[in-house]
Amino acid sequence: MSVTPADPRPAQPEGPPPVDLDPGQRERLLDLARLALAVAVGARGADDLRRVLDSGPLPGLHAGAFVTLTEHDRLRGCMGTLDERQPAWASVLEAARMAALADPRFSAVGAAELGSIHVEVSVLGPMTLLEDAASFRPGVDGLVIERGGRRGLLLPEVADMLEPRHDAMLDAVCRKAGLPDSAWRDTGATLLVFRTCRFGGPAAWTGGS
Repeated sequence: MSVTPADPRPAQPEGPPPVDLDPGQRERLLDLARLALAVAVGARGADDLRRVLDSGPLPGLHAGAFVTLTEHDRLRGCMGTLDERQPAWASVLEAARMAALADPRFSAVGAAELGSIHVEVSVLGPMTLLEDAASFRPGVDGLVIERGGRRGLLLPEVADMLEPRHDAMLDAVCRKAGLPDSAWRDTGATLLVFRTCRFGGPAAWTGGS
């Protein structure tokens, strides 16, 4: 996953706030992610994207977003941005393009693959400081660590793939940042938490010719 910086919000006793997107907004963003993928791999033209952007209202939420691609239940790409200043729809477009073409762990996605790819969109809520690691909620909160110029991020659902212990994701996000497992305990480390609104479906865009 690739990220761009975000300004942390103050810690909240009740944890980070949820992301409020209604079903219509989620469907609109998912459709844009599909079309952005199609444009990125050359299956559709940029004119299609401009036409769909102009076809109706866009969610007014400003938020970062990640797009995760899987093919036959295996990861095929996951990229995103933490920029809370830009519209969520712009973050989704950027994340979809990067997931298809710029994840350094994988070759670029080809147009012929779209029919077998599943796309998941994660719209990120505001970042808040995690002052007490014991209050971290695995599977509910996403996690960012920053220390010594290094940064790592894990989306909430990663907790399902880790050991069933409270600090497993805290250790894992340190590894993601290239830090020792226990780096989250250091006084020089900053921990941020966030919520997501996650939705997805088949990657192939069927919005018309």
